[in-house]
Amino acid sequence: MFASLLTDPVTLNGFLLCFGAAALCGVLIALTYKNIQHSTKNFTVTAAVLPAIVMTVILMVNGNLGVGVAVAGSFSLVRFRSLPGKASDIAVIFLAMGAGLACGMGYAGFAILMSILVAVLFVLFFRTDLLSSDQKHRYITITIPEELDYAGAFKDLFDQYTSSCRLQEIRTVNLGSLYQLSYEADLRDENKEKEFLDQIRTRNGNLTVRSSLAAPASYEL
Repeated sequence: MFASLLTDPVTLNGFLLCFGAAALCGVLIALTYKNIQHSTKNFTVTAAVLPAIVMTVILMVNGNLGVGVAVAGSFSLVRFRSLPGKASDIAVIFLAMGAGLACGMGYAGFAILMSILVAVLFVLFFRTDLLSSDQKHRYITITIPEELDYAGAFKDLFDQYTSSCRLQEIRTVNLGSLYQLSYEADLRDENKEKEFLDQIRTRNGNLTVRSSLAAPASYEL
């Protein structure tokens, strides 16, 4: 089961077996990720067909060093050209490529086993709280008018409602007429979050206040 299915030269039966294994791995990876994360159809289709594509490319290299260098160069040009991908999206892309590489070398059994084991890990980590983030951790963004002294304007509120707080970023918005402060904080009591935000709104002139469990894009991988 875990021996290479390929012979030299490659036969049609060997190619079809490896292609079928790569397609099976791709469908398994795509279905697993679709059920644990909100992903677009474009991404899931890509994850499903990528192992078969990579398998075919590796099969065509077949020990040719020159072609292998050319393939490595072409893979280096592949990147996300639309919206930035999540860290989990990148992991799925690498998993699909790994399954395709294994199938391209003829090790269909290893490719299927790897896909199943990693799929189980994905389900375990995303469906349980094993590696979940702290539910009291917040990323807070406060918009203030330019005349408000941000240095100590909210210090007493953060001392009262958070156990730890750190100012991460300060930037001007709306042509410099407003400031935007980005904090990373740990709430003392999740049930008092609304009260905390209302207190902030009374000081910043009821401008935008944002509290999020997810890190801003600049903080993420």
